[in-house]
Order: sequence, then C-alpha cells, then structure tokens
Amino acid sequence: MKESTRYNRQTILPEIGDEGQQKLAKSKVLVIGAGGLGASILPYLAAAGVGEIGIVDDDVIEVSNLHRQVIYKTSAVGKSKAEEAKVMLSELNPEIKINTFFEKLSGKNALSLFEKYDIIVDATDNISIKYLINDACLVTNKPMVYGSIFRFQGQVSVFNYQNGPTYRCLYPDENTNVLNCEDAGVIGISVGIIGMLQANEVIKMILGIGEVLSGKILVYNILKNEQQKYDFDKNSNLQLTKEDFERKYNSEENQIQEIYFESILDEINNDEVLFLDVRNEDEVPKIKFKNSIQIPLLNLENELGKLNKNQLIFVFCQSGIRSKIAVELLQKNQFQKVKSILGGVLEMKQLLKEEKI
Repeated sequence: MKESTRYNRQTILPEIGDEGQQKLAKSKVLVIGAGGLGASILPYLAAAGVGEIGIVDDDVIEVSNLHRQVIYKTSAVGKSKAEEAKVMLSELNPEIKINTFFEKLSGKNALSLFEKYDIIVDATDNISIKYLINDACLVTNKPMVYGSIFRFQGQVSVFNYQNGPTYRCLYPDENTNVLNCEDAGVIGISVGIIGMLQANEVIKMILGIGEVLSGKILVYNILKNEQQKYDFDKNSNLQLTKEDFERKYNSEENQIQEIYFESILDEINNDEVLFLDVRNEDEVPKIKFKNSIQIPLLNLENELGKLNKNQLIFVFCQSGIRSKIAVELLQKNQFQKVKSILGGVLEMKQLLKEEKI
C-alpha cells in the first residue's frame, strides 16, 4: 500500500499536507506504559504515521486488563504487553518502526531512553513514576504529555513544552496520595477518551498546529459530559540538574526495599516488628495480626507519631503499589527500617490460607 493512499484522508487537511506527514514520519515518540491509556494512545500514533514509537512496560497481560486495554486479545493473557502491542501496531501500520523495552522505568534507564525520542508520553497510573518521568524530561529537555484517570474523571496536560510549566509546578507535593485503577476502579471508556486526547497533543506538537495544553490542564468528566480547562503557572524556582537527578533516583538511600511475604511469615505476632496496613478501612479482605496497625495512606503523614522510627516496619496495601508510596513517605521522614510487601494483601491472603494462619 502506498504511503500517499494510507494517509490520504489526513494529508488533504490544509493544516497537515505532505509536509506535515513528513514531520510525522520523522518524529520519535516514547510511550511509558502499555496499559489502558497506552492502548488508546498507541494505535492513533501508529495509524497517523509517527515514524518511530518506543513502548516501555514490564507488565504482562491479565484477564482483568481486557475491559480497558482493548488492543489485546484473550489469547494473549500472560504475554508481554509491550511485545503484544508491537504485534498489533505493526499489523496496523507496517511502515513505522516500533521499539519495545520490557523493563520498568527507573532512574537508571530513564535518561538514556528519553534522549533518543522527541516527545515522552506518560501512560502510567503510578504517582512516583510520573514524578520520575517529569524529572527525566527536565534533564533531557523533552516535553511530557500527561494523562491521569480517577474513576469517571480524567486529566490531560503537557509539561516542559518549550520550557513551560512542569508536573511539579502543578503538583509540587510529591507525597500526594492517589489510588490507581486497580484500587479505585475504572471504566474502559475513561481511559479511551483521555488516551486519545493525549495522542492529540502529541500530533499537534509534531505538526506545530493548534493550541498545546502547556500551562493548562483539561479535566474531563464522562458521567456529566463536562470538561473544564484550568491555567497554572511555571515555578521558576524549580531547577533540576543531571547530578540532582542521579542523587535523587540512583543513590542507595533512596531505594525502596520490597520483600516477599513468604519470607517474613515467622514475623507475624513478633512484638519487635510492625505490620502497617495502609489500605482504607473499608477494604477487604481484612488482615489483622497481633503486631499490626492500620493507617490509611491518605492519613499517614498526619499520623506518623503513632509509629516508632526505630522499629522494623513491613508495609502492605491491596496490591503493593500504595505500600511503596508509603515507604517513600516514611523514608523522607527519617524512618530507615521500612519495607514494602510485594503483591500486597492479594499475595498475603493466599499464603495465609496455605499456611492455615
């Protein structure tokens, strides 16, 4: 199929034309996350003819993903999201290049990855990773296309575009606690709409047309069919060097330690350690040990006085995501002996059942 035929319906637009199509063909876009948002973003970038697309995701497909991650088939359950996304996109448009990175984004690989691309798209639901993406974009001078979902509402913005405001300008508090899709719930339509809006921002930047959401955040509510757009300013005091980045993300003291529950089963009811449940009080299943305490993540910063900084603390939540945020918060408040339990209650429940505890 000739390229002119494939892209005919968009090249006849005066704002695009053959010149715009060439810009798309020469562009390189890195998408962090091939979940719900990524499943909406990726097909539209590929179909539009973005010349090179990178996909970063270390996760595999689960049945519970399929209601919103619509580029995957049931037969692909258990396979790499990044690789399955590549298969789908290559079939959709074999004229473009797809690179996959079956790894988790971290301080060790972010800068080297970002340097190879023109635009970075945040398609994650992890607050800590969003700050990492923002900071790596600052160091490498790349724009960050941001998307976020909370139940029936979504947000879209573009950070660090032409030295514009950053994610930290809008959300300066790194300890902000927000539930992810697994914990808060989500309908597929929400991520579909927000993902397409993110893809739209990418296309506009590549083509140099329209009004980019820089210094603005679009909030869309699918239940009310309402959207609002808010302005926010750049905080010129927020500066970040490569040395700052390396110190923040790659120093030993800032690494979050994770541990398998199976390895600490003997610590249950040991008065010298504490199990900290950071789930909300209405969440099930209930996990209660003699040496456990429940402080919801949203309340944790205000209730640090209930904890002993010298005690070994194992933190758990429903799936192992909020517990990592809690550990990071505790470490920033001089708690040194804290570890996050991998897999959260979902893993703990099975092991407790097997051990008949």
